[in-house]
Amino acid sequence: MSGESSAIDFEPLDGTSLANHLDDLLRDWPYEPDTVSVRLVECADGRDVIQMRIEMGILQLEATGRPDGIRPQGRATYLEYLHDLEADEGDAFPLDDEQCQECDREFVQFYHRRVCWLALQEYERAIKDADHTLALMDMCSRHSPSEEWTLSHEQYRPFVLYHRIQADAMANLLNEDAEAAIQAINRGLDDIRRFFTTHEIEDRFDDDDLVRRLIELRESLREQFDVGKTLQEQLAEAIADEQYELAARLRDELRNNDKKR
Repeated sequence: MSGESSAIDFEPLDGTSLANHLDDLLRDWPYEPDTVSVRLVECADGRDVIQMRIEMGILQLEATGRPDGIRPQGRATYLEYLHDLEADEGDAFPLDDEQCQECDREFVQFYHRRVCWLALQEYERAIKDADHTLALMDMCSRHSPSEEWTLSHEQYRPFVLYHRIQADAMANLLNEDAEAAIQAINRGLDDIRRFFTTHEIEDRFDDDDLVRRLIELRESLREQFDVGKTLQEQLAEAIADEQYELAARLRDELRNNDKKR
């Protein structure tokens, strides 16, 4: 994060008592290294919160809105505030140090919750949080104070896309649509390739570890569910081979399938 470091003022809490300790919670939910231990808990007021067991405690996140429950500048998220600021000031304003810190704070919070949603198999919610992070990255890129700060976030875009692609594929599998899951992976691979192309590192695409994992997942699903080439894959091949009549028929079939969904 940008900005100067400063001393932290510790303020003691009033009314502390032995009842405020977490010993029982931590003992009943032991930490397991290399495991994402997550649970969804209903609070006394009826709202759901996510709890993640970490090495020295329990991290609690709100299930809706911003994970810390704060409404920055009265908005649901800091990204929403920046959208309003952009509408007022246009595309020219650069983020200042405090705004950069707030963006970084929101990046971290949504990362933790996205990991939780994946562990809980709440794939649609994981997709939503990934989309939020990608939109925040776009916002930061448009108003970045420096190229270095931009790259400090853009380097994680393939990783966020990777999570989103995983969630999209698994959501389709839950709907018993293996072909749609494979196509979700293909779309995601195209998005990652565009990132590599934009940053002029396309020669690294085939050797990228995340790309390889996604291809392995795709081929595993293809074999497990006996899925041949998807309509989209057949269409791409037909266009590449200049079989335009076949391509037209495949497009019609894709449109018909979309209408049925």
